[in-house]
Amino acid sequence: MTLAIRPFAEGDTEEVVALWEACGLTRPWNDPRRDIARKLVVQRELFLVGETRDPEVGTRLVATGMGGYEGHRAWINYLGVHPDARGRGVGRAIAAELERRLAAVAAPKINLQVRQGNDEALAFWAALGYSVDAAVSLGKRLVED
Repeated sequence: MTLAIRPFAEGDTEEVVALWEACGLTRPWNDPRRDIARKLVVQRELFLVGETRDPEVGTRLVATGMGGYEGHRAWINYLGVHPDARGRGVGRAIAAELERRLAAVAAPKINLQVRQGNDEALAFWAALGYSVDAAVSLGKRLVED
């Protein structure tokens, strides 16, 4: 299996939504297609997809990661790897590429959020050197999806 990481293209939308659903990343209050459309107007070059290329299976989209930097902190959202592609370094590769791109724009720190109870994701990020910040995440919806 070979992994290629590239920027998201509009033709990837349905595959990405299906991947996010398979990874359990979607929620009823967040329309994934709207989230994609929103990302495409802000730092679209930081929206990455990972494809595997296998002579027997062909090319398949197996991972995503959405990065952003607003001048104070960088963020990673929607990092997901298809369940049957996990354990092969795909998530690490997407995270490393996002880190590289965020460092290139001089981001001093990356933040991300993991839903409570997602111990698998917490272990993944901890293995990459991320730790829990002494902060409480707050939110307020400005647009209802």
